[in-house]
Amino acid sequence: MSQPSTRKPAVPQEIRGWNWGAFWLNWVWGIANKTYIALLALIPGVNIIMMFVLGFKGNEWAWKNRDWSNKEEFKDTQQVWAIWGWGLFFIFILLILIAGLTAAYLLLEGVF
Repeated sequence: MSQPSTRKPAVPQEIRGWNWGAFWLNWVWGIANKTYIALLALIPGVNIIMMFVLGFKGNEWAWKNRDWSNKEEFKDTQQVWAIWGWGLFFIFILLILIAGLTAAYLLLEGVF
C-alpha cells in the first residue's frame, strides 16, 4: 500500500518573485508563514543577508510551508504583509527625520 505524498506541488510561476513583506518584516513574517529559517534574521550580521534571502525566496517558502486555499488568498495575504512592511519603514524614516530636526533645532537654540 502506498503512502500519500506529503510534498506540496511545485510553486506556481505566478507565486514566484520578490516578497517585500518577508524583506521588511523578516522574522515576524517568518513566524506567521511557518518559515522559521527567518529567525536567523535575529542574529546580528546575518540579519542583513537574511533580508535579501527572504525577499528572494519568501514567496516560495511561504507557499510550501502554509496551507493556502488558492493563489489569490496567498497573493492577497502577502500583499498585506508588503503594505505593512513599507508602512512601518516609512514611519521609521519619518521618526528619524523628526528626531534629527528636533535635535538640530535644540542645538541651534542653545539648549544643548
